[in-house]
Amino acid sequence: MRASTGTLTYVRKFFTPGWLGLHLIALVLIGCFMLAGWWQLTRAQGGNLQSWAYVIEWPMFAIFVVAMWVRMVRDELRGDTGEKPPVTPRRSAPYAEIDEGNDVELAAYNRRLARLNDEATRR
Repeated sequence: MRASTGTLTYVRKFFTPGWLGLHLIALVLIGCFMLAGWWQLTRAQGGNLQSWAYVIEWPMFAIFVVAMWVRMVRDELRGDTGEKPPVTPRRSAPYAEIDEGNDVELAAYNRRLARLNDEATRR
């Protein structure tokens, strides 16, 4: 039975040098974490009480590596580039006339707010 062309495209995508490096890193990390867990188990059985916590911790690190590897593969299959869509500028608040009277500080503050609003809407 022959695989379809689309399936081969997906398979080839994961045999590029970058992906092969990621596969290798994941396998090495998983192996190291499991060996560290096994080593801690032997220490814990020898009477080291603190090692019992590490017996649980190291395999959890390996599970985390597997979860991140699966997530990266799924994102690649979905075509998720990790780029966020462009942000659309928000509409500025409608201009409102404020009676400042003789308050010089309030007038300066309102001019500064208007300038900041203009700068924000130009971006």
